Amino acid sequence: MIAPTLSVEELNRIVVDTNVMVSGMLGGTGASRTILRLCLDRQYQPLMGEKLFHEYCDLAGRRSLDRSPLNRGERQELIEAFFSVCEWVSISYLWRPNLPDEGDNHVIELAIAGTAESIVTSNARDFVRGELKFTGLHIETPAEFLKRRRSTYGDHDHPNP
Repeated sequence: MIAPTLSVEELNRIVVDTNVMVSGMLGGTGASRTILRLCLDRQYQPLMGEKLFHEYCDLAGRRSLDRSPLNRGERQELIEAFFSVCEWVSISYLWRPNLPDEGDNHVIELAIAGTAESIVTSNARDFVRGELKFTGLHIETPAEFLKRRRSTYGDHDHPNP
């Protein structure tokens, strides 16, 4: 069954942390890869900001990804394909949620500025320990995101079966 293509206005907006891309590149299957596929299939609207963009740009050349089944060129192609489906969000107000890792604050700021429903990260524990709390914003691992999605939409690969 082919999933219907949803308009950009109908897509659920999410922020995909770079660690999800890394896991997706290293593993042939798994929740991270499913998240990337759902974004590339335009079932979710991934959001991108300047700081996250630069983190993604650094991924293709990481030596730690040399064990990926994808070569450097294929990794770059995957990242560029992901960029092509992302919506650029300008962050004009810095919320400073004061996360344990200062370098992660921009991810929450992007989610708030872009009205994301969820941040999908393998680092969920670090994100929930900030001083500021944002109701309505889910901080989820890829597996948690897919579990919540399946409980809402059933065991389908798209949110509008």
